Amino acid sequence: MGVDSGLPDFRGKEGFWRAYPALRHYGFSFEDIANPAGFSSNPRLSWGFYGHRLALYRATMPHAGFDILLRWASAMKHGAFVFTSNVDGQFQKAGFDAERIVECHGTIHRLQCVEACTDETWPADDFVPIGNETTCLLENEMPRCPHCNALARPNILMFGDWRWVEKHVEQQERQLASWFERVQRPVVVEVGAGRAIPTVRRFSERHGPRVIRINPRESAIPFAVGVGMACGARDALQQIDIELHRRS
Repeated sequence: MGVDSGLPDFRGKEGFWRAYPALRHYGFSFEDIANPAGFSSNPRLSWGFYGHRLALYRATMPHAGFDILLRWASAMKHGAFVFTSNVDGQFQKAGFDAERIVECHGTIHRLQCVEACTDETWPADDFVPIGNETTCLLENEMPRCPHCNALARPNILMFGDWRWVEKHVEQQERQLASWFERVQRPVVVEVGAGRAIPTVRRFSERHGPRVIRINPRESAIPFAVGVGMACGARDALQQIDIELHRRS
């Protein structure tokens, strides 16, 4: 979903290194840098990577596909609920109700203690990262935990992450469960969810058989579950919107 807003696609080492060429020097893959161990071994590099992403997401404007989804939701009796593995906060920025979003892998816009000394998380609003694009190192002060003064990290589920604080996501999931109790015949519009980390795909298929799977490379879906569209997010949503207008 975010790629059509200009955000990088981390698919494969080449895609990741195009977005972060400095990390090719270290020989790091996305799995290597998106790992909590780095906040102990090389915290300035880890925060250089996540700090750059935080600044990028803050500066990026959501594409027109978000507006289409919002318009469709406004016509539904119970509106819509977002279930996303994206950590970029683009749905909130596009105007979706923050109380109707599950960020199943967390969000870069909240922080937690690296030691998980508490189950609390807090907004990253006061942290303004300054990074060196040549070295991918953070150059200003790293955020600290307000409870124990240990290093803080993004409240994102990383690879091999045993200290991710789930409290914020668990609250979001309770709100989703409450919404589902009121909804009949939900339609799932799944955008860009791949098979490598299938969290979103599994969610969609649990709530079939009305799934619209939009994915330029992996659009296949059993007919009993839904239909697939092999194209990008914005183009697919615009095509569906045109067809809905034609039939109305």
